[in-house]
Amino acid sequence: MSTTAIRMTAEEYHAWSVEHDRTQLVGGEVIVNEPKPMHALLQARLIASIAAWIDAGETRGLAIGPTSLTLDEHNVYGPDVLWFSERKRPVDLHRYPEGVSDLCVEIRSPGTWRYDVGAKRGVYERTGLPELWLVDDRSETVLVYRRSKPGLETFDVSLELGRDETLSSPHMSGFALGLAKLFDVSAATRSG
Repeated sequence: MSTTAIRMTAEEYHAWSVEHDRTQLVGGEVIVNEPKPMHALLQARLIASIAAWIDAGETRGLAIGPTSLTLDEHNVYGPDVLWFSERKRPVDLHRYPEGVSDLCVEIRSPGTWRYDVGAKRGVYERTGLPELWLVDDRSETVLVYRRSKPGLETFDVSLELGRDETLSSPHMSGFALGLAKLFDVSAATRSG
C-alpha cells in the first residue's frame, strides 16, 4: 500500500489521476489499490448478477464497474461495483457520475480494506448512499449497510451475511444472489 504525503482536493486529484490508475482519494490522501485475482472474480460475478437482474426487467437502472465517484472535497472513490436506479442513472456515460449512486460495492483489497470498513464507510453514510456492500473474500461474508427509508441520516440496517445466505436488497426488488455461488472458487479454477 502506498499513500502520498500531500493532502489533495478532489479537483487536484482529477487533474493528477489518469483513467484506470487504480487509485482513490480518501480523506485527501491518494490510496493505491492492488487487487488480487479473487477480487476481480468477485467483481465480475457481482456485475454479471446485477446485470442479469437488470436485463430481466424494465427500468431497473444501470450497473457498472469502478469509476471515479466524487463524494466531497477530499474523497473520490472507485467502488468496485456501482448500481444506479433508473431515477439516478447517469445521463452522459462519457463523464464521471456526480453524487452518490444507489448502491456501492467494495471488495476486499490489501490496500483499501481498512479504509472500506472505516473512513470510506463513514463518508458513504454521511453523503447519503442508500446501500453499501462490503465483500470480504477472506471470511466469505458480505457486510450490508443500508437505510431502511429515504432521508435517514445514518445507515439503520447492518447485516453480516455468510456463505450459506442470500444477498438481496429492498432497493432492488427481486434481486437475489446466493453467496455460496459468489464465493465458489472451485468453479473458477476447474480446468477444461
